[in-house]
Amino acid sequence: SPQVQPFLPQWLAEPKRVQKRIRDNLCPIRDVPGIHPRLLKKLQMNGIESFFPVQAEVIPAILQSAANGYLMGRGGYRPKDICVSAPTGSGKTLSFVIPIVQVLLDRVVCHVRALVVLPTKELAQQVSKVFNVYTDGTGLKVALITGQKSFAKEQEMLVQKKVTGYCSLADIVVATPGRLTDHINQTPGFSLTQLRFLIVDEADRMIDDMHQNCLNQIVKAAFQGENGSGSNMLFQRTKPGPVTAASSCSPQIPLQKLLFSATLTQDPEKLQQLDLFQPRLFTSVYSEKNRDGTETEQDTNNKYTLPEGLSQCYVPCDLNSKPLLLLYFMLTMKFTRVLCFTNSREASHRLFLLVQAFGGITVAEFSSRLPPNERRRTMKEFEQGKIQLLISTDATARGIDVKGVNYVINYDAPQFIRTYIHRVGRTARAGEAGVAFSLVLRIQERRFLRMLRDAGIQDIKKHPVKGNSLKPLVQQYEGALCKLEKTVK
Repeated sequence: SPQVQPFLPQWLAEPKRVQKRIRDNLCPIRDVPGIHPRLLKKLQMNGIESFFPVQAEVIPAILQSAANGYLMGRGGYRPKDICVSAPTGSGKTLSFVIPIVQVLLDRVVCHVRALVVLPTKELAQQVSKVFNVYTDGTGLKVALITGQKSFAKEQEMLVQKKVTGYCSLADIVVATPGRLTDHINQTPGFSLTQLRFLIVDEADRMIDDMHQNCLNQIVKAAFQGENGSGSNMLFQRTKPGPVTAASSCSPQIPLQKLLFSATLTQDPEKLQQLDLFQPRLFTSVYSEKNRDGTETEQDTNNKYTLPEGLSQCYVPCDLNSKPLLLLYFMLTMKFTRVLCFTNSREASHRLFLLVQAFGGITVAEFSSRLPPNERRRTMKEFEQGKIQLLISTDATARGIDVKGVNYVINYDAPQFIRTYIHRVGRTARAGEAGVAFSLVLRIQERRFLRMLRDAGIQDIKKHPVKGNSLKPLVQQYEGALCKLEKTVK
C-alpha cells in the first residue's frame, strides 16, 4: 500500500539544500558576502579561515533579512523566519552569532535585541562564550541567565534603575527557559519590547510541551505595549499580521525567529505552534550530489542526518557481559577519549564506581548531580586527554561540543532515535572521524535495528565480541564487584 505522506507546507517540502560534506565544501570567509571587516578579523584571530556549508548559507540570509538595521525589511516587509536543520557539529552556533553581532554593531542605546534560548546550562554557557569572543571590544553586552548565579545577581546583570526609569544592561541575552520565564515575570524593567531576534537552539526539544509555554511568554512579552509610559510610542509594535496602511505608517522593529536543530521536527502541527512567518528552511538532511552533478533522491527518506565521518557498530550482548564489554574496549582494545552513555544518573554512577574499582582506567562521571564547576573541570580534563572514559547521561549529551571524542559507547541502547542521533553526534564533529558502538541486549536487537531503519540509517554494522575475549577480565571483575558491594554497604 502506498505510504500516506503528510501534507507538508511548501517551505518544508522544498527547503534550501545545504551541502552535507563539510570538508569538501568549505567556503573561505572572505567569499561570504556582506561580513563586516571587523568580524572577519576576529574570525581570523580565532583561527577560522573558512565557513562550513551551513554557515556560508545561513549567515548571508540573516544579514540580508536585517539589511535595514532593526527595522522592517526593504519596502516594509517583515523578514522571514529561518529554520536550520543540520547535523551535530556542523557549525550552527557561529551561523547566528556572526550576523547578530554584526547587525547590532552600530546600536546606540542598549536594549535586549537578541535572545537565545537553550535547553541546558552547559549549552547556554557554550553559546555565551562564543558571543563574548565576537562582541569583545564592540561595547555590546552579553548576559548569561541560567540560574548559576543568584536571581538578584542576574537581575543586576540585566537592568539598572535610574532616576529616569529602568535601563537595559544587555544587548544579547543567552538563557535557559525556566530562569528566563522567571525574569520575564519578576524582574522590574526587564523588557523584550525591542527584541529583534529570537533564537531557539535545539528547537525540537524546546517545542516539546515543557518549554512551549516559555516561547509563548517570550512572544507575549515582546509584543506588550509599553503600558502608558508613552516614551516609546513611535516604535509601538503591532501584533504580526498583514501589513496594512495603519501598521506600516510607523517604522517597526520586527521580531524574527531563528530555529536551529539537528533533529528539526517535520510535524506541521508542532511547527504551527511556533507561529512562524513565511519561514525559510535550510537543511543538509537531503542533498547528495553525484559525481556527474545530479542529485540522488534515495536520501529523501532519511529524516535525520549524521556526521559524514561517523562509523556505527552494535554489539549484541546480555546483561552480565555489558560491563565486561566496556572494560574490554578500554583495556584490551585500548580505546581512548571515550564518551559512554547510560539511561539514568543512577546507572552512570554505578558504572563509574565499578570501573573505578576495577582500576587501570582514568574514568570520570558527568551528570546533573555534579556542581557546574566540577562538570567544567571534568570536561577540560577529558579534552586534554587526562580522562580516557567519561560516563554520562543524555541530559549532558545534548549539543555539548566536546573536543576530540574518538568513540561514543551507548552502554544502554537509546530508546528514541533522537537520543541516538544526539549521542553519536558527540563524535565525528566538524568533519573529523569517529566511531559509535551500541551495546544492545538480544531482546532489544530487533526493535533497535528497526528504529534505525525507520530513520533511514542503514550503515550500522554488527560487531560481535566472542566470550573468549572477555575471559581474561572475569576474575578481576568479580573482585571489583565484591569491593563495590562492601563500599555500598
